[in-house]
Amino acid sequence: MIRKTLSFRRTAGASALAAVALAAALATAPGAASADAHNPPPPPGSSPVCAFYDGDGPTFFGERGERVSQVQCVLANRHYLPWSALDGTFGPQTLLAVQRFQADHPPLAPNGLVTPATWSALQHAGPTRTTPLPYPPA
Repeated sequence: MIRKTLSFRRTAGASALAAVALAAALATAPGAASADAHNPPPPPGSSPVCAFYDGDGPTFFGERGERVSQVQCVLANRHYLPWSALDGTFGPQTLLAVQRFQADHPPLAPNGLVTPATWSALQHAGPTRTTPLPYPPA
């Protein structure tokens, strides 16, 4: 009798465990960014690791969903958006944050469109602002 062996793939559960482990490591790392009054930490029980969307699809004003939540989470980690603005809707506050991020990262055009180039910059940039920018603009 011939038996077929099954190949095992990484599951979403394994990915979630890795994300939780990474969040714990980042939170306890020496020199980890401390919260400031304008950009308080995420609510209790949530994680600063952004795991809503893993891709680089175009994302723009008026959209809703996981891609927008990912953009907002990364912008909040980079201090371009307050944590309270994470709502999964690409509204005026998110548009302004994307434009400011793009302006700070040439050669990106500050047009507010999250293209593959902007996704790459968001994923590879460090926390470039020490405090978030005021909203609405001063």
